[in-house]
Amino acid sequence: MTARYDYSAWDGSQDGSGLDPDELLASLTDELLAGGDLDAALRRLLRTGVRTAGGDRVLGVREMLDRLRRRREELLSAGASDGRLAQVAEALDGVVEVERAAVDALEEEARRSGDKRRADVTSEVAAERRIALDLLPGDVAGKLRELQRYEFVSSDARQRLADLVEELRAEVADAYFQGMADAMRNPDPAQLARMRDAFDRLNRMIEQRERGAPLDPSFDAFMAEFGDLFPGAGSLEELLEQLARRMAAAEAMWRSMDPGQRSELQALAQSLLEDLDLRWQVDRLAYNLERAVPGAGWGQGFRFSGDAPLGLGEATDLAEQAGAIERAEEVLRSASSPASLAEIDLDALEPLVGEDVTRSLERLARLVRDLEEAGLIENRGGRTELTPRGVRRLGQHALRDLFASLRRDQMGDHEAAWSGSGHDREETSKPYAYGDPFTLDLSRTVHNAVRRAGSGVPVRLAAEDFEVVETEALSRAATVLAVDLSMSMPMRDNFVPAKKMAMALHALIATRFPRDFLGIVGFSEVARTIEPKDLPTAMWDYVYGTNLQHALLLGRTMLAHEHGTKQIIVVTDGEPTAHIDRDGEVHFNYPPVPETLRRTMAEVMRCTRAGITINVFALDIERTQFPFVEQIAQVNGGRTFSTTPDALGGYVLVDFLRHRRAYRAAG
Repeated sequence: MTARYDYSAWDGSQDGSGLDPDELLASLTDELLAGGDLDAALRRLLRTGVRTAGGDRVLGVREMLDRLRRRREELLSAGASDGRLAQVAEALDGVVEVERAAVDALEEEARRSGDKRRADVTSEVAAERRIALDLLPGDVAGKLRELQRYEFVSSDARQRLADLVEELRAEVADAYFQGMADAMRNPDPAQLARMRDAFDRLNRMIEQRERGAPLDPSFDAFMAEFGDLFPGAGSLEELLEQLARRMAAAEAMWRSMDPGQRSELQALAQSLLEDLDLRWQVDRLAYNLERAVPGAGWGQGFRFSGDAPLGLGEATDLAEQAGAIERAEEVLRSASSPASLAEIDLDALEPLVGEDVTRSLERLARLVRDLEEAGLIENRGGRTELTPRGVRRLGQHALRDLFASLRRDQMGDHEAAWSGSGHDREETSKPYAYGDPFTLDLSRTVHNAVRRAGSGVPVRLAAEDFEVVETEALSRAATVLAVDLSMSMPMRDNFVPAKKMAMALHALIATRFPRDFLGIVGFSEVARTIEPKDLPTAMWDYVYGTNLQHALLLGRTMLAHEHGTKQIIVVTDGEPTAHIDRDGEVHFNYPPVPETLRRTMAEVMRCTRAGITINVFALDIERTQFPFVEQIAQVNGGRTFSTTPDALGGYVLVDFLRHRRAYRAAG
């Protein structure tokens, strides 16, 4: 019951972002006791989250999935990717309109000049221009391509087209290669040659990497020459991951449009890349990246639901963000253990969904590791199981919770009533007095001397410095706890409180009365012994029957070779409905038949003759009067308690402590 502190060297993990292993184990207690499966309890905690003792809320997978879905819907409602096509078409129509007006004005000016030859020549030129404008293709890419070849009369129209082309090149570059938009705005020949060289070398490195050949150039040499075009990458793998995610997002952006608009805009983008002699390198890079980084989100598709037109780069940004969220959703949906959450890129996700989600993900991902490092759980043959230390800690939690639920005036003070000469060390010490056993508490004695005389060596002791360890008078009790594991226990919500009580009682005896004996028997149609280490995963039996006769028989057998005061504590929610006959056959009848009651009472009498007290804790007293357990008390001299599942643990522990103290006084 005393506080426990563990110390370890600082390794960088003690930053407060994890969950306290003891808190985690405590939060798993009821789920583990109910289901008996630690992996299932961890999965449930993963789904529902947990609230720490400090009040922090660690979100569960269900809530995180809901937040991710809502955020993805927000992103996709920001605009419409196919609206850009209408904007480009309108801009080209504007260029044509300005050019037609300029042709008309030129022809009118020549006609008004009075120069017939000039008027005739200008009229011919104007007719040619009008024919060229009339014959422009209907699709956006074709119209842009032909206008780039067209000889403009209007300098304003020519500039408008140049500005539009520069803007579209930047958009296409931003769609495929985020951060390269500026380099694609009206590049000069030298810059274009450098870009083509960069893509060619990058493609060669990917192909060399796939073949397992040495990289030529090396990644460091490549970044030294072209790092301004690909900022933010610290390794080739990082660079490929960035590029692959962006290209996969661009693919998702194209897929978000209806087929007709997608075809037109893709043709426009390819036309712009062809103008720069980059299309082949970009197609080659997309092919290489899909092979090198297959998990980048290729094949994702989204449907934008907003009204505002989005640029190609803007739409790709949103698709990339939605893709990151969707990949996180996939991991969360398929997560079979907290450790699988480590696959999520938290740095990429945090700007999209907020710190509370990513912090919860990080905490949940570390959950199993923290429990393993604390020595509370371990993996055995692919299953996660409690260690002996974890079982002890679980019992201590149950003990703490049960004592905390009791009112102080109910439980009283359960410390030792008296101390004296003996063999069991207490956790307390006292100043030495004449006649005390000279069992020095060296730490306290030296501490007293240093406090009296100051630091320095040698430490000189005086009589007043001596403190001796208090000892507990020798006494011993042997207890068997018989817990009903029949189907009615979980059906009436009695199972978990009974297991929690059993673990708490074991923890109490192990820590406060280590010389005592505690045996555990589970009984339904038949009885069986349960090792304390198996208590957390012990399950109720899928059979009918309450074989109290067999439970008492096993308890009596276990106590036969123990010394000290002996008792059997029975926890049940029903009367005996099963027994074992002379041939070892099990008989079940409901309601109980006389033979079952007779054989059970015979075992009660054997326990009584062996000096074993039987105390029965009867649950669900409202449902039945339990007349038979009252008869047990009359024959054996033990007591019967009628209690509820919530009060069971407190009743058993308080009764044990009261009578344990009485045993010591009698001893």
